[in-house]
Amino acid sequence: MLKGFTVPKSPFGQAALTPPPPWHYAGDAVGVEFWTDPDATAATLPNGLSPDPESNGHAVMLFLDWQFTAQDDEYLEPARYQYREAFVLVDAMYVDIPVMWCPYIYVDNDAALARGWTQGFPKKTGSIFQTRSFVAPGPAAAPMASGSRFGASLSAHGQRLAEACVTLREPVEDGLSLLGRPTVLLRYFPSLVAGRRDKPAVDELAMSVTDNLTVAGAWIGTGELNFPDANGEELHSLAPRRIESGFRYSLSYSTSDLKILEDRAL
Repeated sequence: MLKGFTVPKSPFGQAALTPPPPWHYAGDAVGVEFWTDPDATAATLPNGLSPDPESNGHAVMLFLDWQFTAQDDEYLEPARYQYREAFVLVDAMYVDIPVMWCPYIYVDNDAALARGWTQGFPKKTGSIFQTRSFVAPGPAAAPMASGSRFGASLSAHGQRLAEACVTLREPVEDGLSLLGRPTVLLRYFPSLVAGRRDKPAVDELAMSVTDNLTVAGAWIGTGELNFPDANGEELHSLAPRRIESGFRYSLSYSTSDLKILEDRAL
């Protein structure tokens, strides 16, 4: 019997793209909170979600430097389980619950791509970079201090898709206040069978479930964000009209479950 949580299934299960959950993450985030065209954010929403009447057009762009592990000290294989990621979240409503929706997300690691598709994140491959902070002082250290600046960028297929710069001003006492809404996702896998292509194999609206979410070293300040036009992409349709703030923090959490809100493939 072939083994493995994801493909490729194999005799010993070691060839699978990612190990089974629980999954554990730790990372550094650089982000910009902004407002964009309300019609553009509303246009990204799937069936089951509606615009938030109080904050339609509000969004967050995040760049993250991640380290991952499951149950077998996977973090000791950094070439396989470190990765970088960039995504945008927009405000929305599920019935009467304020949520965030992820229309676009990019990652530079195949294991992370597999985990994302399993959860419902619409991950695509990209090249993501961000300024790192180091404890040893020096001109390149970018310390967590007032006035420190952090840059971040996203590109894919030879095109720049996003660029950001954050200038820190003051620490945030409650870092979790920067993560106020649950994230809703679409688990969607089409069918290639002729005559059934309008009937996906999987079509589920789901809510991300996180355990032991921790935010540390959170700072807030000013932000700059630009989404250049790019062929074959639509992130630029969410170009910022007004910047709310910039921020930088470290976080960790685990995940071993998913809440299905609606199953439209039944």
